[in-house]
Amino acid sequence: MTVKENREYKNSMFVDLFFNDALAEENEISLYNALHDEPLPEGTMIQKIRVDDVLYLNFKNDVSFGVGGKVMVFGEHQSTVNENMPLRSLMYIGRAYEKIVPVRDRYKKKLVKLPKPEFYTFYNGEKDWVKEKILKLSDAYMVQDEAPMLDLEVKVININPAQQHKVLEKCRVLKEYGQFVDILRDLQAKGDSDAFKHTIEQCIDSGILADYLKKKGSEVINMLIAEYDYDMDIEVQREEAYTEGLSQGREEGLSQGKEYKLIELLKKKLSKGKSPEVIADELEESVETIQKLIASLKEDS
Repeated sequence: MTVKENREYKNSMFVDLFFNDALAEENEISLYNALHDEPLPEGTMIQKIRVDDVLYLNFKNDVSFGVGGKVMVFGEHQSTVNENMPLRSLMYIGRAYEKIVPVRDRYKKKLVKLPKPEFYTFYNGEKDWVKEKILKLSDAYMVQDEAPMLDLEVKVININPAQQHKVLEKCRVLKEYGQFVDILRDLQAKGDSDAFKHTIEQCIDSGILADYLKKKGSEVINMLIAEYDYDMDIEVQREEAYTEGLSQGREEGLSQGKEYKLIELLKKKLSKGKSPEVIADELEESVETIQKLIASLKEDS
C-alpha cells in the first residue's frame, strides 16, 4: 500500500508540544531529564533536528533534537507498535548525521566526533502492551548466529495513564498529554459528536495542559482533525488495497479455472484426432489460442 503523495506535512499535537510550541524547549529538557538519572545543567542549549519521510510518511509524529552530546529521537504510536522502528530509526539517524556533520568533516582523516543517539517510542494506543520493551534491529536479521557487528535499540514506553510508568511522574507535560488522549478516547467511545472540543474544555477545567490548551485550543482541534483524517486515510487505503486484492484474486481464479476447463476439453478432442481448426470452431476459440495451448501441452509432456 502506498500513501498519497504531494500531501502537505501536518504536525501532531505531540510534535507541537515537544518541538514547535514556544515552550517546546522546556518540555524537551523535562523529557530528557525524566529519562536520565543526571539532569541537564541550567542553560543547556537545544539543537532542533528535522528529518522527513523516515519514521512516518507525510505526517509528523516524531521529534528529534541534539542536547548534551546526544541526539534524542522520539516517536509516538497511537494505534499499534511498529516492530520495524529499529530499521526506521537506523535510516533516520543516518539522515540526521547528514544534517549534523558538515560535508568536509566526513572526509577528514582524524576521528570525527558524533553525538550519541538514543531512540524512544511512546505508545498510548488502546491495545494491550507491556509497560516497557526494547526493540532491537538485530532481531530482524535473517542470520542469528553470533553478536551482530551492527545493532540499534529502540525503547518503547507505554504512556497510557493506567500503566503508571515512572517517566510520567518525572515529566508533567508527557503525563498530561497521556491524560488528554485518554479523556478524548473515552468521550469518543461514548459517541460524543464534539469530542475534541469537550476534551479541551474538560482538561482545562481539570488543570491538564490548561495553559497550553487555553492558548492553542483552536489549533489543537485542527491538529486532532488532521491526525484523525490521516489515520482514516491510511485505514481506507488499506481497506481498498485489501478489497482490490480480493477482487483481483477472484478474477485470476476465474481466469485460471476457465483455462483449466479449456485444456481438459482440448485434450479430449485431440485424443479423437481432431485438427486445431475444428477444435477452435467447436470451442469457439481462435485457432491461434488453440495452437498455443497445444504447444504448451507438448512442452509439459
